[in-house]
Amino acid sequence: MKIELKKWKTEDKDELIGICNNVDRRYLSNHIPAPYETSDALAWISKVRQIDGIEGVYRAIVADGKIVGSISVERRHDIFCIDGEIGYMILPEHCSKGIATEAVASICSTAFFELSLRRISAVVIADNKASVRVLEKNGFELEGTMRRAATKDGNIYDICILGRVLLPCPI
Repeated sequence: MKIELKKWKTEDKDELIGICNNVDRRYLSNHIPAPYETSDALAWISKVRQIDGIEGVYRAIVADGKIVGSISVERRHDIFCIDGEIGYMILPEHCSKGIATEAVASICSTAFFELSLRRISAVVIADNKASVRVLEKNGFELEGTMRRAATKDGNIYDICILGRVLLPCPI
């Protein structure tokens, strides 16, 4: 299977809508609207096209020529500007095929270079064992657990903080 990342384009709006409306939302941030509509997709694509390479790296995950997910690393702000936060989502029928692992590897390389980051962080609901494993396969280390730190659909969850540091790290 050929996995690649590509910049989002306006023409990809239907694929983005399909992903956002069909992805497993159990562990997904609530800031992504549901249902996800054309106006949401067009606004988001327009925004990320303007800030890509500056405030973050935003890519469609393509498997064998088909967009199957979305992945990004967004620069944090203020004194944390050398850190970026990674997030990704893949359609359920494409999970457990190594796609996320390869996509994370690719976007980390791009984000370290394009954004001049020194580390990339991940904030993951502890029950999302598959996502934690994808990150660990890519050199992320568990840095801590925030106990009972998040709520989703009436449940309270622990949050894992994982990080990958670019070494050496001269300041």
